[in-house]
Amino acid sequence: MLILLIVVALSGLFACLAVAIFGRQRTSIMETRIEAFRVRTTTQTAGEDVDLEMSFGRRVVKPAIEGLTRTATGVLPQSVLADIQQQLTMARSPMKVSTFVTIWLSSLVVFCALGLMVFFTVGSLPSLAVGFVLLVLGYKLPRMWLKSRVNAKQKQVILSLPDNLDLITTCVEAGLGLDAALSRVAEQSEGPLSVELQRMLREVSMGKLRREAMQEMADRVGVEELSYFITSIIQAEKLGVGIAQVLRVQSDQLRMQRRQRAERLANEAPIKMIFPLVLLIFPAFLAVILAPAVIRISETF
Repeated sequence: MLILLIVVALSGLFACLAVAIFGRQRTSIMETRIEAFRVRTTTQTAGEDVDLEMSFGRRVVKPAIEGLTRTATGVLPQSVLADIQQQLTMARSPMKVSTFVTIWLSSLVVFCALGLMVFFTVGSLPSLAVGFVLLVLGYKLPRMWLKSRVNAKQKQVILSLPDNLDLITTCVEAGLGLDAALSRVAEQSEGPLSVELQRMLREVSMGKLRREAMQEMADRVGVEELSYFITSIIQAEKLGVGIAQVLRVQSDQLRMQRRQRAERLANEAPIKMIFPLVLLIFPAFLAVILAPAVIRISETF
C-alpha cells in the first residue's frame, strides 16, 4: 500500500512537471509570436509615418526621376554608356553614369520645353528654327561640358609631363629605382598627373603588376604623349634596356614636342585674330573715322 502511494505521488509529480514545462514552452512560443507581430506592426506604422513626413519631392519626384533614369539608361546603347563612363574617368569626376544621364535628360527636357514655349508664343517658322536649335543645344550641352572638363585635365597633364619626366630621369640617373623616382616626383609635384601617379603606385603596392597599373593609368588619362612614354617603359623592361637611357630619350622627345606645339600655336595666332579684328575692331575704327565725315556731309546737304 505504501509502495502504491509512492508510485502515485511520483506519477503526479512527473505529470505536474511535464505540464509546467510544456505549458511554459507553449506560452513562450506564443508570446514570441505576439511580440514579433507587435514589433512588425510598430515598424510598419513608423515607416508609414516617416513616409508621410517626407517631402513631396522625395516621395514622388525623386522616384519618378530615378525611374526615368533607369529607363533612359536601359534604352541608350552600351557603347554610349561606356563612352560616358570613360570620359567621367578621364575627367576624374566622382559622378556616376546614372547621375550624368539624369542631368542629360533634364537638360533635354528643359530646352525642349523652352523651344515649345517659343514656338507656341511666336508661332512662326523662325520660332520653329529657334526651338530646334534649343533642342539640339539641350542634347549637346552636357556632353560638351564633360568634354571640356576632359580637355582641361588633359591639357594640364600635357603641360606638366615634360618637367615631371625630367625629374624622373634625374632621379633614376642619381641611383633611385623607377618606383622610387615616380614616388618622389608624385610627392613633389601637383596636378592631375601627380594624382594619377600616386594612384598607380598604390595599385602596385597592393600587388598589381607595374605594367598593368601603368597601362590603366594611360587609359584613364588619355594623353598620347603619356601613352608613348608608358609603352617605351614597358618595352624597355621586356627587352632589358636601361631605364635611364629610355627616360633620357623620352625626355628629349617631349621637350621637342612642347617646343613644336608652342611654335604651332604661335603660327595659328594671326589666323585666329582675323575674326575678332573683322567683326569687332574694324567696325569700331570705321565708326570713329567715318562718323565726322558722315555728320559733315549730312549738314552740307
